[in-house]
Amino acid sequence: MKGQEWYQADSVAEEYDAKRFSRGGRLIDRREKEAVLDAVAPVEDKRVLEIACGTGRFTAMLAERGADIVGLDISDAMLSQGREKARRAGVSNRIEFMRGDAARLPFPDDHFDIVFAMRFFHLADTPAKFLAEMARVSKRRVFFDTFNGASLRVLYNWALPMGSRLYSGSEVERLVTDAGLHLANQTHDFLLPYGFYRKVPNAVADPFRNADTKLGATPLGNVLASVSYWTAEV
Repeated sequence: MKGQEWYQADSVAEEYDAKRFSRGGRLIDRREKEAVLDAVAPVEDKRVLEIACGTGRFTAMLAERGADIVGLDISDAMLSQGREKARRAGVSNRIEFMRGDAARLPFPDDHFDIVFAMRFFHLADTPAKFLAEMARVSKRRVFFDTFNGASLRVLYNWALPMGSRLYSGSEVERLVTDAGLHLANQTHDFLLPYGFYRKVPNAVADPFRNADTKLGATPLGNVLASVSYWTAEV
């Protein structure tokens, strides 16, 4: 995985949410949570696995909606933040946080109803292996997002501390097929990359987001979107 040392640092975990989801980043957080819910809800009494759960912002959200969920991550520091978030939300009894390797998931075949990963595949050095493992342990649905090569994200990708893997639509479709999955839905969003929104206050981010959404609804938006959400069925 790219940037493992950077990602696992205690200081990164402690500042992760504040740096990425404050200011204009709040709308990113809202949109990503909406995308997850659109893809996996309803989750009440479903067994769910989140890979690369980080600080648990999706894990806790789904537990609040009745999921029995496992959050897996490679970083002990991130998992500590997730446990604290779950405790504050009062859902610790519905979540198990585990440290583990996404390339070798410690679960039997068809163990979960839903398996998903957000903000993960841009770090993946072996995406085919990761997606195959997600498919193996899911008996119903797999959901993930990617960052796209034909987008403005390429302009600042070089500046990220761990780099970032960018995908084309055809590459993702091939990965899905090779993992034995059927692509059920795809949604493309954010012509302006995340980095822009995180740098500006909400008052500035909101009108740009409105324009972004309107342009994104056109055929050009699907071509130039910086992020895509992929829903696949087993």
